[in-house]
Amino acid sequence: MMPNMLAVLIAAIIPLIIGSVWYNPKVFGNTWMRVAEVSEEKLKGGNMIVIFLVTFVFSFFLSFIMFPVVVHQAALFSLFAGEPGVMEGSGPAFEQLNGLMEQFGGSFRTFKHGVLHGVIEALFFAMPIIGINALFERRGFKYIMIHVGYWVLTLALMGGILCQWG
Repeated sequence: MMPNMLAVLIAAIIPLIIGSVWYNPKVFGNTWMRVAEVSEEKLKGGNMIVIFLVTFVFSFFLSFIMFPVVVHQAALFSLFAGEPGVMEGSGPAFEQLNGLMEQFGGSFRTFKHGVLHGVIEALFFAMPIIGINALFERRGFKYIMIHVGYWVLTLALMGGILCQWG
């Protein structure tokens, strides 16, 4: 089961949009710069075109791999993919898969369900990674929470888009 690539592309834009608001000085930007020990001068030194392009590529990877997490039917398809005839669209396993998809293909395919899985991914995947890195970088709790908050919101919206329209 391949995802709707338009939904994947739209979801991949979400980190850039949320980041532009979340890390804005009027929201958490000033606090983040202080706890991350980053100055405005240092931020001005980066090549923003490269930063945004690479961010979009990474966001695309993230969006693509989130699809099977938020759409349970993708796991069902992967369960049958190795059976004879399934990839060619024939045979008993293909017929069984089609029957299951007819019966359950629309189950749990809502924005709300995707948001749930996005939040779960943020709390049980992104937060530990951010937290571990922050501990070794000697960053504080506020640093961790700023980034975790960003990823909770970002992955929730990405998950919602992918589950509803992916």
